[in-house]
Amino acid sequence: MKRGKHILAGVAALIAAAAIWLPCVHLLFARPVSDFYVKEGLSPKARALAARHMQLWTDPLMRRQELDRMRVSNAEWDFMGRSYLVWALANMGLRQPSSKPDCLQTMDRIIDETLQLERQKGITFFLMPYAKARPYVVQPARSLFLDGEIALMLASRCILQEKPEYDSLLTERVNLIVAGLRHSPHLALESYPDECWTFDHVVALAAIRVADYLDGRDHTDLIRDWVAMARRKLVHSASGLLVSSFTTDGSPVIGPEGSSLWMVAHCLQLVDPAFARDQYERARRELGGSTLGFSYAREWPSSWRGPADIDSGPIIPFLDISAGSSGMAFIGASAFGDEPFLAALNATIDFAGFPTRKNGALKYCGSNQVGDAALLYAATLGPIWEKVKEGRRQ
Repeated sequence: MKRGKHILAGVAALIAAAAIWLPCVHLLFARPVSDFYVKEGLSPKARALAARHMQLWTDPLMRRQELDRMRVSNAEWDFMGRSYLVWALANMGLRQPSSKPDCLQTMDRIIDETLQLERQKGITFFLMPYAKARPYVVQPARSLFLDGEIALMLASRCILQEKPEYDSLLTERVNLIVAGLRHSPHLALESYPDECWTFDHVVALAAIRVADYLDGRDHTDLIRDWVAMARRKLVHSASGLLVSSFTTDGSPVIGPEGSSLWMVAHCLQLVDPAFARDQYERARRELGGSTLGFSYAREWPSSWRGPADIDSGPIIPFLDISAGSSGMAFIGASAFGDEPFLAALNATIDFAGFPTRKNGALKYCGSNQVGDAALLYAATLGPIWEKVKEGRRQ
């Protein structure tokens, strides 16, 4: 009896301690939002993340080891890590002019190597193996995943500083996207055989908007038509959120996913600001969550549950926390100025992302190069979008 009482007393003490301690854990990781994002200049975290990425692109061995590890899991991550880093560096160069020469040098290295690999190895080098499983519907085969992100890389570089060679490559890439969309009865371009992704379309449309800012052309009608199509065909009726993938005839396949929606909302800011705000606020309600002072994001709304894939990352049971969606939520929160959510997400990643710092450089051991590059983009975004929104440059 005495032993039983001691056990019960111990359990009660543990429960009481947990009730006191757990709600306070987040205070050890809480930082002001300015630790991650500031409107002008660079935040401490942006500087530290950038330092790590600069090391990767100046140390060939370090870069090869990092990229090889990612390509074992997903060749797309190699490509997207390049894209997010180039976009982030363009914003960094605008935010801090003293960093512009280093940013330009690294951006050019990334862009040139990426284009060379695309030429030499073909579009499937940066795609998952099933890209070869069957023919593309439209021939010759192209992937909007590659075309849209490369176009936005080139456009971002030219916003920071013009380069005639890249100007012509940007025009060529945008012309291919525009021609493809206009030729498609449903304004749907493939990334994989008969597989179209909303994420890739809005990135491509954002690239077109930036290119229009640079060269004075106007594709407003095409962009408006795509948004009208998306509102009509690609909105999940129960949640009001855009679906993730669809076929070339505009039929939805995979419903709303947090690992793409946060970036979709951000890109829509250049395409249709009201629609962008609507999608962010819906995603925030449907996918965002907080527990004990830590914020996170789910992969799916309660009204739809899809298959977990490599982009979702591990799904934590009960709370349905998705690593992929939580990481991308930084982009949404930064883009829409949601400071409480962003600050709490920052606390979460410092708690659960296993940060390591060395010589002023920061990496998250719970992430990888593409994840950290997306965080860097979230910590620096703003200047490119703001320039384009101001209108045609003088």
